[in-house]
Amino acid sequence: MTTRRGLLRGLDVIRACNRLGIVVDVAHGTFELVKRAAAVTTRPLVLSHTALTATPSPRGRQIGSEHARVVAEIGGIVGVWPNRYAFRDRAAYGVGIGRMVEAIGADHVGIGTDMEGLNGETVFDDYSELPAIVAALRATGLDAADVAKILGGNYRRVFAAVTADA
Repeated sequence: MTTRRGLLRGLDVIRACNRLGIVVDVAHGTFELVKRAAAVTTRPLVLSHTALTATPSPRGRQIGSEHARVVAEIGGIVGVWPNRYAFRDRAAYGVGIGRMVEAIGADHVGIGTDMEGLNGETVFDDYSELPAIVAALRATGLDAADVAKILGGNYRRVFAAVTADA
């Protein structure tokens, strides 16, 4: 359980990060933490690695669409994690990204990070395989402009917003 004092310190850290131009990543935060972070931040948040699930657990890596919307509503980005636990292959990963786009819009979705820290296999081994991911995304019906946002344009937008005037 988070203490009131611990919560205030955490919110102060977010405020300091905003002032200093440091990206706040809420990937390991609970839904309640993400809502509190979104309420205090003046900059977009990043949730760098996750996937959608219909049945999120309080401390699980996968989230529900409402959780993702909290990040999107403040201009942030949600990275869809390419792990085999959530996706059996690249085609399924493309569908998973498409589901996230349906939930929060293409302006708020990206490729999930933290592949090096992943316990288990990924649907692609390194970023040299991105052309295959592009093909999987295009197969879901995403257009070239949305794919460009997902492959890095959205992260660039968020990083620019976070570092502006810092």
